[in-house]
Amino acid sequence: MARLELSPEQFRKLCEQVAEIATDFLSRLDQREIQPRAGAADMVRAFEEAWPREGLGEAAAAKLRNVVELSRWQNGRFFGYVMGSGEPSGAAADLLASVINQNVTSWRSAPAATVIERTVVKWLADAIGCAGFSGSLTGGGSSANLMALAMARESKLAANESGARPGAVYCSAEAHMSIGKSVRLLGIGRKHLRQIAVDSEFRMNLDELLRAVESDERKGIPPIAIVGTAGTVNTGAIDDLERIADIAQRHRVWFHVDGAYGALAAIAAPEKFKGIERADSLSLDPHKWLYQSLDCGCLLFRDSGAARAAFSHSGDYAKSLLQGELESFMFFDESLELSRRFRGLRLWLSMQYHGQDAFRAAIGEDLALAQRLAQKIAGESSLELLAPVPLSAVCFRHKQAPDGVDLNAWNEKLMKRVVQRGRVYLSNATLGGKFALRACVTNHRTTAADVDAVVEEVAAAASQPQA
Repeated sequence: MARLELSPEQFRKLCEQVAEIATDFLSRLDQREIQPRAGAADMVRAFEEAWPREGLGEAAAAKLRNVVELSRWQNGRFFGYVMGSGEPSGAAADLLASVINQNVTSWRSAPAATVIERTVVKWLADAIGCAGFSGSLTGGGSSANLMALAMARESKLAANESGARPGAVYCSAEAHMSIGKSVRLLGIGRKHLRQIAVDSEFRMNLDELLRAVESDERKGIPPIAIVGTAGTVNTGAIDDLERIADIAQRHRVWFHVDGAYGALAAIAAPEKFKGIERADSLSLDPHKWLYQSLDCGCLLFRDSGAARAAFSHSGDYAKSLLQGELESFMFFDESLELSRRFRGLRLWLSMQYHGQDAFRAAIGEDLALAQRLAQKIAGESSLELLAPVPLSAVCFRHKQAPDGVDLNAWNEKLMKRVVQRGRVYLSNATLGGKFALRACVTNHRTTAADVDAVVEEVAAAASQPQA
């Protein structure tokens, strides 16, 4: 037997160990504190060691328990960032995906995996009202946004042959940081990113957008793309996608929707996303609001020819000699990536295991729970909401700081206390110069009692003796 080969019996035993550890984690998830008590030095002592010259065998697998114990336990009271909850059937499929180790570059390299990925991409597009769109799975919204803007640049101001030329990209001041990164990486330049002010609901001000587009046209700066956001990371604000589509169409500008956070909520609340089907491209993250394990993003686009214009560049060693629309299909002709893991298998199993109605109900419940939390906060004299709640992000603050303590500093201290207490995990946002406590519900495990715990824990943290 080869030195690195496991016998079927050894592999089965290893999988049983892993399954036991994972099942124990899930069974205790709700009882544990979310944040590990161990600090950075403890982590280093636990894991930073020399690579052993001789294999440890089953003793190495036993160390996995320590990895779990020292990790963050993201139960139904984890409200940080925009974080999915790791749906277990999809996680189980990930093991199989790693074992069969398909490189999903093309049908030639991974025939079953290619058909499965194309199928789940179609399911996603259909579910959010974008029937007919195609695309691919990605590492997340950042890579999807980068690829979308690369498509926009090549479509509106081609650069692949002669290099990038000045052109403008427009987005909300609340847009995700990946938009700014993308314009830098694509050679468009940060000075050509127009960050448009937002209104009182944190949505892009479309009068200012129109003025910016028309100003650039008068100056001879070609507009490349407008990025509308379907769920800003801070507040969940949804830009007026219908009106943005009108502006983009009138001025012949690429219309991209960053829906990494919110777009999948269209499964449960399609009325919130009118105009999304008019986008040229759209990013969304199943590892957020389809509850999948990381990493699993998606880029959808209307015209696969635009994707091939941006990304098709193959060496002879990679060219397919097969005929037929499916047999000759190559993901790397429509994507930045060549080597690609079998991300589609977790979605394919999870979406079939539970069915569309179950996901629709879970997303709808998250939306309702966010409204419940907003109402609880509005009913507390010591708390105030800092933004509307169009999706599931709830931004608020405690407004009764001790004498002489700055309100922003006080809320930052409260957030740290809440996290340290271990029962609830909150993150933060800054809105109009105000430090906000932020709870985001994108978790299929979250209950009414869990969101009620947010108010309880903030009150408890505020009543702790001052250090």
